[in-house]
Parts: sequence; C-alpha cells; structure tokens
Amino acid sequence: MKSRTAFLAVTSTLALLLSATSFVACGGGDDSGGATPPSGTAGSGGAGGGGAPGECKVAGDEAAPGEGPPLLSTDCDPISSHCGFPFPSNVYLIDDATKKNPSGKSVLFGKTSLPRYRGDKDKFDVSLFPDMDGFSPGSGALMFMPGATATGLANPTQIESTLKADSPTILMEAETGELVPHWVDLDMAPRDDEERAIIVRPAVRLKDKTRYIVAIRHVVDADGKTLEPTAAWKALRDGTPGCHPSVELRRELYKDIFAKLEAKGIAKGDLQVAWDYSTASKESTTRWAVKMRDEALATYGDASKPFKYKIDHIDDNPNKHDWKRVHVKVTLPSYLNTTVEWHKATDTLPRINLGADGMPAQNGEFEWDVLIHIPKSAEAGGKKYGLLQNGHGLFGSRFEGQNGYLPEMGNLHDWVTFSVDLMGFAEPDVDTAIEALGGNNKALRAFTERQIQGMLNQQLAMRFMMTTFSKDPLLLDKDGNSIVDTSLRAYRGDSQGGIMGTAYMALSVDVTRGLVGEPGMPYNLLLNRSKDYSGYQLVLNGSYPNGLDQQLILGAFQMFWDRSEPMGYAPYITKDMLPNTPAHQILIHDALGDQQVTTLGAQLIARTVGAVAITPSVRPIFGVTEAPTVMGGSAIVEYKFPLKEEPLVNRSPMDNPDPHDMVRELGPSYDQSDWFFRTGEIKHFCKGICSCRDEAPEVNCERFDADFAKYGK
Repeated sequence: MKSRTAFLAVTSTLALLLSATSFVACGGGDDSGGATPPSGTAGSGGAGGGGAPGECKVAGDEAAPGEGPPLLSTDCDPISSHCGFPFPSNVYLIDDATKKNPSGKSVLFGKTSLPRYRGDKDKFDVSLFPDMDGFSPGSGALMFMPGATATGLANPTQIESTLKADSPTILMEAETGELVPHWVDLDMAPRDDEERAIIVRPAVRLKDKTRYIVAIRHVVDADGKTLEPTAAWKALRDGTPGCHPSVELRRELYKDIFAKLEAKGIAKGDLQVAWDYSTASKESTTRWAVKMRDEALATYGDASKPFKYKIDHIDDNPNKHDWKRVHVKVTLPSYLNTTVEWHKATDTLPRINLGADGMPAQNGEFEWDVLIHIPKSAEAGGKKYGLLQNGHGLFGSRFEGQNGYLPEMGNLHDWVTFSVDLMGFAEPDVDTAIEALGGNNKALRAFTERQIQGMLNQQLAMRFMMTTFSKDPLLLDKDGNSIVDTSLRAYRGDSQGGIMGTAYMALSVDVTRGLVGEPGMPYNLLLNRSKDYSGYQLVLNGSYPNGLDQQLILGAFQMFWDRSEPMGYAPYITKDMLPNTPAHQILIHDALGDQQVTTLGAQLIARTVGAVAITPSVRPIFGVTEAPTVMGGSAIVEYKFPLKEEPLVNRSPMDNPDPHDMVRELGPSYDQSDWFFRTGEIKHFCKGICSCRDEAPEVNCERFDADFAKYGK
C-alpha cells in the first residue's frame, strides 16, 4: 500500500533524528558520567539485579523510600532486575481518589516506573493513567529474567499444556483458581539477548474486573541451569528479611498469593517469581464509545434532524463495475477538542473532549467524506440493493478497493457499497502514530482517542446511508422509489478494516452481520508478528533503545488501545452486549502465512466470540469447535496457501508471497460472505478445504500464482 510505504520512509528518517538524543530508558542515567548502571542491567548484583545481595533498589530507580506507589514505596519493583517489570502488576493499582472510576480503583505508576524517552530530561507522563481502573485483559504478562531461554515453555501449538498444574508458567484466575490457557514468547524483536522479555500470552480474552496471578518456575539458561531469582523475591517467597521496603509491605499480599497457588497444587518453593494484576472493568473500557454513540444516534439522522450533506462530485462509469462513484461530504458531531490531525507546528493533540463528569461531550460539528459506489447493474433498473460498508487497511483511505474488490462485490451481488476514512487510522494520522511511538506519550492517548471518534464516524456513515442518502435522487428509480433495501445492512473490512471492524461490530446498532478479514487482537500481540513492525521499531529504537522498554511501552499503550480496538469490545459481540445494543454475528477470514496480521490474533477473536470453524477446515484451532455450517452464530474460515509453517516465535512469517488481502478476491469468499449477509447462515463455498491448490481447484488464485512465480517457486 502507498500509505505503508510512506509510513516506513518517514519512520526511518525520524528514528535517525531521535537516536542522536536518546539514552537507555526507565530512569537510568544522571550527571555522573555513567556511574549508575543503565536500566536493564543487573547492576553489581549480577543476574539477580535489584534486590540481589547488597542492593536494595533496581538500577535506575530514582524514588526515595516512601515516594513511590504504596506497596512498593519506591518506583521500581525489586522482584525483577529491570524497572517496570513485572507488568502489569497490582503494585500499581490503588483506590480511586476521584470516585469517578467504575470499579473504584485507579492505576498509579511511580514517576520513573515507566521508560524515559528522548534522553534524561523526559519522563513518562504517568498522569495519563488514573482514569483507568485496571489493566488490559489482553496484554501479555511481562517479566525479565536475565539469561532466560524458551526451553520447556509452551509455544502457540502447546497451549493445552498450560492448563495443567505442572506447567512451568501459570496464569490463574485468583478467586476461582481456574487456570487460563496461554503460551510464552521469549521476545525475539531485540537483537541483544540481554533485552528479551518473557511474555505470558493469554490464549483467551481475560475477564473484566478480575484479578489474576502469574507464576513462573523452571526457566533455564542456555546451559540448562535453573535461573536464580532476585534477592527481594527470595525474601518474599522464603519469609526471610529483605532490604527493600516493599518486601515487608507485601507480606500479606503474598500470603494470599501463595495460598491460592498452593490450593491449586502449585508449591511456592521452586517459584522464580509470582505476582498479581487486575483487569479493567467493562464500563471503564467502553463507556466513552457507548456514550458518544447513543447521544449521536439519538440526534443525527432521525426524522426531525436528517443529516446535512452535499455532493462534492460524481464519477460516471469509473470502472466496469460502477455506474456512478459519488463523493459526499456529510456533517457529523465532534467529540474531540480538535478534529484535525496532530500538527507539529502547533503541537495540537486531538483528545476526547470531556465534560465536568469526565465523560465525552460534543464539541461542535465537522464535515466528513463518504465515498459511495452505485453498481453498474443499477443503470438498467429493476433491482433492490443492500447497504455494504467497507473498512480500509492500515493508514489507508476510503478509496481502498475503489476499482477492485469493493465495486465488484457490489455489482455481482447487488450492494450499494460505501466507505469513510477511519479517523485515527487513516493516511493523515501517520504523524500522530509516529509522534506517539517516537516518545511523545501524550500522543499515545491522542492516537487512540481519535480512533474512538473514527468508530463513531463509521456508525454515523451507515445511519446516514440508511436514513438520508437512501432517498437522494441518485438512488431513486423511475417511479421515485429508493433502489436501496435499507433493512439489508452489512459490514466488511480487511486487515485494519477487519481489526477495527471487530470493534465496530460490537458497537453497531444498525449492522448485525459483518465479515472481518485478516483481523486480530490485541495490538501488543499483532505488532511484533507483523512485517510492518520494522517501521515501528525504527521509531521505538530512536526513543526507547532497550528492547525491554519497548515491550513496556507496548503494554502501556495497550491500556489506551483497549478503548478503541477489539480487545475492549469483542466479548460483547454475541453475548453480554453493550447497553442498548443487539447481538451480532461475524464471519472471520484469515490466510495461513499472512505476514502482516498473525492468524493467532484471528484465532483469539474466534475463541472470544464463540465462533466455530467451518469444516472441512485446514487445521484444528485450540478452543474452537468445528461444524459444517452455523446458522445465527459466528464462524472462522481459514485459507491455505503453499507456504512454510508460520513461526512459533514473535516474528512475522517470511515465506513469499504474502497472502495478506488475497482471500477477499477469491470467488468462494465473495459467495460465502454474500450468503451470510443475506441469510445469517455460514457454510462452505469451497469443495474441500479452502486452498489454492489441489484441494479446491475452483478457488481462483491467479494473483497468488503470479506472485508465486516471481519468487521462482
């Protein structure tokens, strides 16, 4: 995509500029010429790091005793040797003093708990978190154990093994003792072996407002030797004196943690580390988007206030499938302090405009572009058309597919198709993304909050089409009747459109059936496993050169992202729906070997929404049942390409060509989605498994075959 190429070019330039002024993060460095060990090293205590014999602080912790969060006293947790680890952790969760957070809790990091950026002077702005009442239900649990290897730890094909009490890694719901399926990534994104975090990845979306316990044991180094824990951890585990104040402050907490683990048959004696964390409440995550949606839809598009719009221009017969391509500007409500993208000259950061109650408040109106495709078949008349909304790819635009799959779907299957730019994830938002990853952590929130407005824009675009534009003269037949069947409404999106489309499907009150192609969640899982991550990492390297700090940033970022991406919304698609919201169905399409969005993310969505795998399927999926058809439910269909197995570590598949975005061009994909949109039934339209080879020769894979030939295979 053109936008992705531009993004990579800009990110490489920015990374070079930032690297000249960046230092190792997380509080490390002073004016002593490097006398303080840099953050991420073990300091004089060796592998034990902070809390090792003779040490009472993690290297780089600037807080004096009593200045940090209550259970720590200082800013950094000495049960790890790198500041900010383990993450997330309830040592950073306190009672909410504002009384505005739904669960009565608030996230409080110390002033230097999270990584520095752009040199010593710039600390992470921890004031960004207090309106959150817990941590992301999708974040991988992070721990740093110097010298750790992945030996004996479960990979993505061994998830089931983590449901046994003898698993080296334990993720457990604290109150019920239920073990949570997961796998473990040893972070392979950094080049330096001393910067590899252990990431415990939940294989299911965790529950809201729930406490979890993480426990790790039997982790070994390259020589097979069991790693020694920090001195602070030994003191907590063994009941011996500890020199760090947090040891005594946490005795009662760990008495409870150990008791809960032992009740499950997990003895504390060989634990190398354990900690607890609590997830955010459903209300904390979703209330902004729901409030904006309900308020806007109650006003815009009803009989008393039709949408204001103007037709900018019309393209006649722009391709073989379109009769008319209509460019419309529609007036929408703004819930941002500014609707413009971030601009360096003014340092304008688009944030949700909050009222005195801490909830979004409308801040005027603005014009937004809608691109509408009227099918070629409409010229002859005599047909009724459904409304099909498209979601575009990463930093793309409403023009995606305008001469390809989108009008083709509309013309072949009788849909008026339309799309808008996804504010927050469209081409103009590249600068905000770079600024966020490049160290301006206030932009982290601006980036995701702009996406919440973007989701509202998408919902209002559908409401506009079904209430106001369906009566425009362009969509009237010779008798003055609309050619649009406004009762037939659907969504389809691929890549970014599939990812954010999953959140859209949980929020929409007008669309109950949607196709999400190459989707995934959460972003802190998707990014490292995407070939696009090289661009992001260039920026991160400039501001946070330590790989451990980069994982911390992605974990912190996920807390903001939950308010706009599927991790915050997917559980409410088919059940436990959001207030005033119907149940929905989704059809998930993904491609084995996808280099841009890992299929692990699509499988996580499938488990979260209770989707079935339509048989015959290309492979079993943990936690997903199989069936030849499903009526009224959700399903996943995977497409197989003649490529090597996907890597088990957190890196992108590299076997070319990349099948990303190819599924949407295949005949069975068109037919299956149309049938689903109209009937609610999901069934196979491939004769065997969906494959580009002998198993399903009717699948037209001309594009893949052409690309395949380029690589000399």
